[in-house]
Amino acid sequence: MDKKQKTLVAIGAIVAVSVIGLWGVDVSQGYLMVSELKSNPQDHIGNQINTMGSIKDGTLLITPDIISFVLTDAEDKSFEIEVEYTGDLPANLADGKNVTLSGTMISSDKIEANKIVIGCPSKYTE
Repeated sequence: MDKKQKTLVAIGAIVAVSVIGLWGVDVSQGYLMVSELKSNPQDHIGNQINTMGSIKDGTLLITPDIISFVLTDAEDKSFEIEVEYTGDLPANLADGKNVTLSGTMISSDKIEANKIVIGCPSKYTE
């Protein structure tokens, strides 16, 4: 093989390894704000979404079957959406905590979450 053929084979191998390595990785969706979900709910109903916000004080309800709360927008607390989660109870879940979640938006006012991550408290204060 000459140098040009070796270069083409190497590039082909790199592309093949990259495609196989990234197979199944969802890079299409970042985190949406609650305000974005509420502004255009028809674009998100029935779809998997990732969002973040704060658990509204007084709305956290934990039962053996389900965890539910109202999620408020991180920047504009007037935007709210109800969240229902049936997985394991996340550690330190409490009113006022910042959370990120993934799930399905089932209506303009509700998300069925399948993953919740609690924000770590900062150890630095002013």
